[in-house]
Amino acid sequence: MNNYTVADVQAQIKPLSSNGFVAFFQKIWRAWLSVWYGFADKHAKLANLIYTVAFFLIFSYGVTIWQYVVMTFLPYAFGSLNNGPWGWPNVPIEAAGGKEYLIFGDVQGLGYFIAFEIAVFTAQCINFPLQRNITYKSHGNPWWQAMWYFIGWVLVSIFTNAIWGIMNCFLVHWGWPDALTGLIKTVLTGGVSMVVFFFIFLIIFPNDEKVAASKKKKYEKLVAANAPQEKIDAAKADYEAAQKRADVAKAEKELAMASSLAGAKAIKYNSLVANVEKAEGEEKAKLEEAVNEAFEAACKAIEEKVAKQAAYDAVTAA
Repeated sequence: MNNYTVADVQAQIKPLSSNGFVAFFQKIWRAWLSVWYGFADKHAKLANLIYTVAFFLIFSYGVTIWQYVVMTFLPYAFGSLNNGPWGWPNVPIEAAGGKEYLIFGDVQGLGYFIAFEIAVFTAQCINFPLQRNITYKSHGNPWWQAMWYFIGWVLVSIFTNAIWGIMNCFLVHWGWPDALTGLIKTVLTGGVSMVVFFFIFLIIFPNDEKVAASKKKKYEKLVAANAPQEKIDAAKADYEAAQKRADVAKAEKELAMASSLAGAKAIKYNSLVANVEKAEGEEKAKLEEAVNEAFEAACKAIEEKVAKQAAYDAVTAA
């Protein structure tokens, strides 16, 4: 038996917004979280994979749409610069009517190139923090990660620009509209970048537990090899710091899950109580039994939440 009361269960429910429209979506979101965390509790590895891939795709497609919108309108802001091919290596392609092949530049002019670079760069400025903080929930050095992200973006940009330089010559020669060529360019650069960056992210946003395990192996190898004490001490400190990050990340995730489940169980209990008040006869008796079961489930969820909070506090205080 537990020592929790109805008031304890009620306290798990966060107040809904006074705005009916917002409250409606809050209810949907809380119901979804209940289902999702229940699934994640039973299938942790699969849930983590689904979460990572889903948010990666959502943010990647989101910034791709941003690029397209910017490329649709921004070139007009630099219209005075769009007075002919500009860039390097500026090699004519006879099959495309003599249009110049450009990697750094644009066959339609400097204005298009500036607009494209602004679109892509701002997209990356949006994508990086979203992927780092939400998709991968990384606790690594943000400046080191941003540096490698930037290097990866430059290399991917050179590759996609080299391909686009050829395609653009033909599209302009064939007289395709700007909106369509902008869409093709966005799909090309965004699609290739999305695939390449998925693997780049796995490197610059590594799993905290895997990083800690790797550093532990390094430390143990130094100990086994009787390495200088200075190296052993440094490896140990590095490993312990990595393990601390992994423990905090895990405890934080488990606390969020437990809190959400406690809220969901409390909401279910409240809903059943409301139904009991409206029911009669046998139906009411069945509902009352369900209410008791829901109350016990809510209390267990609260107990789990309290345990996870204590574990989180202990890890962060250590």
